[in-house]
Amino acid sequence: MKINLNSKITSTYDGYSHLINMYHRIIASSELNIEISFIHTTWFEANLAAVLGAIIEIIKKEGKLVTLKEIQNSNIKDVLQRNSFLCEFGEEQILSRTDTIAPYNKFSPNEDFLFIQYIKNELLSKPDFPKHSVLLRKKINENIFELYENARTHGVCDFLHTCGQYYHNKKILTITIVDVGKTIKCNVNDYLDEYLDGSKAIEWAMCYGNTTKTGNISGGLGLGIIMEFIKLNNGKIQIISSDGYWEYRRGHTTTKLFDNFFPGTIVNIEFNLNDKNSYSLKEEISLNDIF
Repeated sequence: MKINLNSKITSTYDGYSHLINMYHRIIASSELNIEISFIHTTWFEANLAAVLGAIIEIIKKEGKLVTLKEIQNSNIKDVLQRNSFLCEFGEEQILSRTDTIAPYNKFSPNEDFLFIQYIKNELLSKPDFPKHSVLLRKKINENIFELYENARTHGVCDFLHTCGQYYHNKKILTITIVDVGKTIKCNVNDYLDEYLDGSKAIEWAMCYGNTTKTGNISGGLGLGIIMEFIKLNNGKIQIISSDGYWEYRRGHTTTKLFDNFFPGTIVNIEFNLNDKNSYSLKEEISLNDIF
């Protein structure tokens, strides 16, 4: 079975929808040999390697063999070699000549320290990242680690997939984190004993104070500090889980539903590196700083 990717695969509702629909076509097929072709693809956002990698993980669990074919665009091949994604398919990694790559990585449930180091080195330590206090950095790290902790607690996925990219022209740093564990829709509906659609479940989970956490079981998204930072930074957050799409960007929230569902959760965070402000937590401000 051969699947041709679209000409442009971007971090948009349409881009995610295309990848989700591709997944369902493959899963529904009885064919065991799957070719994903880039023959018509002229643009593939590097951070979406995390989404493609997670989808391929599920397909392989179904006993299917997946190969990537016809990556004819040299820029796409170069980026996917430099971020190590194509190493999964026998290609040699090209050492990155610039600081624009946050490499594709898979973290198993017992690799929490490696995940923390990845976020620290590939995101918060980038030279153009907006200035922020040590305590705020710690809190952002904790927020992102909560995504890893949720995936581990759900116990369904073998790996958490991550990848990022620094887009120089747009001055945007993007990090995408994907798990194929229990969806937000499933978590929230189990907790509320309701039947919300995917976007309403994400919306509920993103409201401050709402959490499905009971006892020692984690269930909240844990993105409170990041959300506040993104609002001030004019960045963006997208969350895709089950049939739900939720996006916050520059004061506006957008929700949509997909025709199909994603069997897990995608969190895509964009940081605005044109931001020249310096950030710290409110509790760090002393009276001496005010006068």
